[in-house]
Amino acid sequence: MTTSEQAKPPFRTTVDEVPLEQGLREEEGWVDMQVQYLINSERGRSDGLTVGRTVLPPGARHERHLHTDADEFLVVMSGRGEIHTNKGREPSQAGDVIFTPRGNYHGFVNTGDEDVLLIWGWSGAGSLAAAGYGMPGPDDEFDDPS
Repeated sequence: MTTSEQAKPPFRTTVDEVPLEQGLREEEGWVDMQVQYLINSERGRSDGLTVGRTVLPPGARHERHLHTDADEFLVVMSGRGEIHTNKGREPSQAGDVIFTPRGNYHGFVNTGDEDVLLIWGWSGAGSLAAAGYGMPGPDDEFDDPS
C-alpha cells in the first residue's frame, strides 16, 4: 500500500455548516458560550488536532480549566476580555495570540460590551475527552481569587 492510499483525505468545511456544540454545562466551566468544533476526531477525522470557534457574548466566560493531554492556542479575532492563567488575570483584545502548554490552567471572560470571537485549537487531541479537560480542585491555588 502506498502512502497516498493510507492517508486520510483532506477535509474542508465552512463555519456555517458546523452546528453549535450542545451539552456544554455551566458547572463544567462553559458559561453562555457558543462553541463550534470545526475540525476534530468526528469532523475531519483528526486524531491529533482540534480546531474550534467560540463566540462569547458580553459577560460570557470559560472558567479556568486545564488540558492534561493537549497544548492549546487561542487567537482573539474580535472583542476584548480577560485571560485567566495560573498567574492571575491579564487584559486581552483582538489580535492577541496565546499559547498554553498542557497542564496549565487558563480561561477567558468577555468583559466588554460586544461579542468576543475566538479561534482556538488543541495540539495532541482530536476531542475534548482526549485533551484531558479538568477544572481546578479545592486545593489548587492561584495568585488571584477567580
